Amino acid sequence: MKKRNSTQKMQKPTVKTKGTQECVTIGMDLGDKNSQYCMLSNEGEILREGRVATIQAGMAEAFGSLGRARIAIEVGTHSPWVSRLLQKLGHEVIVANPKQVKLITESSRKDDRLDAQTLARLARIDPQLLRPIQHRSEKAQGALMVIRVRAALMAVRTSLVNTARGLAKSMGERLPNCDADQMGVRQAVSLPPQLRQVLEPLLKEVESLTQKIKDSDREIEQIARKDYPETALLRQIGGVGPLIALTFILTIEDKDRFQKSRDIGCYVGLRPRRSDSGQSQPQLRITKEGDPYLRTMLVQGAHYIISRRGPDTDLKRWGVHLAKHGGKRGRKRAVVAVARKLGILLHRLWVTAEVYEPLRNHNLRQGQKKVAA
Repeated sequence: MKKRNSTQKMQKPTVKTKGTQECVTIGMDLGDKNSQYCMLSNEGEILREGRVATIQAGMAEAFGSLGRARIAIEVGTHSPWVSRLLQKLGHEVIVANPKQVKLITESSRKDDRLDAQTLARLARIDPQLLRPIQHRSEKAQGALMVIRVRAALMAVRTSLVNTARGLAKSMGERLPNCDADQMGVRQAVSLPPQLRQVLEPLLKEVESLTQKIKDSDREIEQIARKDYPETALLRQIGGVGPLIALTFILTIEDKDRFQKSRDIGCYVGLRPRRSDSGQSQPQLRITKEGDPYLRTMLVQGAHYIISRRGPDTDLKRWGVHLAKHGGKRGRKRAVVAVARKLGILLHRLWVTAEVYEPLRNHNLRQGQKKVAA
């Protein structure tokens, strides 16, 4: 006797199409090739379960003829284009944050079918339980890919430079100290001929990657100037170039999504964790939530700001003062704190379009002292 699965046992429901009033809730567990979905009625009954190909044609065929539905998916590789497609088809799309959905990530009975059911039931009860996130637009995602390609080229070049230095050390020799963008075949002139010949292909590849990175820098500069002129507001701050400014704007995309600029610190994961209980208030590490690349860019900007090369600003003075009073870890904590304030300042300049005054707080204090005198 042929066995029937749970999907075959259920009678196929009559799901109303576009133009009707009934609204269903759908949970979909996105897979690389196929995605499992579960459709619930207004009363929470399972109307349909099935699989759909994770391609645009498959999604359009499965959900294009439905009336407006609430569809919950988890964030992942496919979630940006899937959410945009489903929104174009007229559906309400909720992109769930998997770190906040413990019923799925820590379940002892985890499979695609149950995950889809859980997403559907949570979305039906209260979408805020899924801690929904907002995906950027297709244009912003395309521009951000240029930045991510540059980051990948940088990572490969760093790995090759470290390999070349390590191989030279293993033979009792050393490549001269220089920045990664200065590394090349000419830096191996002082090495023995045999070792130089072995390392030459690797060093030529480093030179090639350096040229590709410079090409990416020019492309990023062009994108920032033509498509995102608001980056000029952010670049008023010393230490913030086109790369940091464009990364910030493309990642946030909508400047009005935050009620307060201070929320940026939480968004990029630069606020400390909290575990207050009774009289205990331990000092914990930062959450590291949000976009890791933007957080890295803000930290790099903070390093420059509090360094000797950084111009004199209120932010630098505050960071240097913080570093002096933090013991051995003082500088690391100061860098994180400056990075958080840098993100807040960038958002504030973006929203208000103000002219940046590096020593505004200092000048205000001096003015108050003169008035008091």
